[in-house]
Amino acid sequence: MAEIAIGTATYDDLLAVPPHLVAEILDGHLVTHPRPTMRISSVGSILGAVLTSPFQLNIGGPRGWWIIDEPELHLGHHLTVPDLAAWRHERMPEIPDAPWLDLVPDWACEVLSLSTERYDKGEKREIYAEAGMSNPNFSLSST
Repeated sequence: MAEIAIGTATYDDLLAVPPHLVAEILDGHLVTHPRPTMRISSVGSILGAVLTSPFQLNIGGPRGWWIIDEPELHLGHHLTVPDLAAWRHERMPEIPDAPWLDLVPDWACEVLSLSTERYDKGEKREIYAEAGMSNPNFSLSST
């Protein structure tokens, strides 16, 4: 189950979270939840593999996208970690050599689980829309 720390969270708060947890800062609150189960990770991995061939590697598709698993996104005062995100080459000509991005993705996907569904469909969707993502309807159920 996701846990929320009350107050205005900082990046130092996020760095202090144990490595077995995923941590995000949503609306100033530190939100943590366990790493995804193997079944949920598998869904994200398969989707990433299916999308990477045509959209990133030009194998039977249009190419022109960067597809990244679990990127750390700094969007204003929010810090999110979608399961998958993608950027068009026109907006991000190359993948930066950096631990995080502040460029809003063109597309993001959250594999829903019981511990994250409320945030994924609520606050995170609103954060992506507020940041300028054109269509923040991005959830995928693992069930």
